[in-house]
Amino acid sequence: MALSEKDVQYVAKLSRLEVTDQEVAKYTQQLANILGYVEQLSKLDTSKVEPMAHVLDMKNVFRPDQPAPSLTQKEVLSNGPEIQSGHFKVPKIM
Repeated sequence: MALSEKDVQYVAKLSRLEVTDQEVAKYTQQLANILGYVEQLSKLDTSKVEPMAHVLDMKNVFRPDQPAPSLTQKEVLSNGPEIQSGHFKVPKIM
């Protein structure tokens, strides 16, 4: 796929980037090189490569849930400035 300066200007417009004519010429060449490299990668046979979610071999690092005592309603409500009918009283929004 050939990349034109018009394509680069279109992408810059979508990205709301201001680019000079000199930058457009520079970015056209750079993006063409990147796309050429990606095209090379797409020609590789990956049929025997397992898909992965992450490039590093990461494991779930979460600890298991363990029930623990929690605060009572009275203790929680004691932190609020105003309480009404067992709830925090807040100003109306509408």
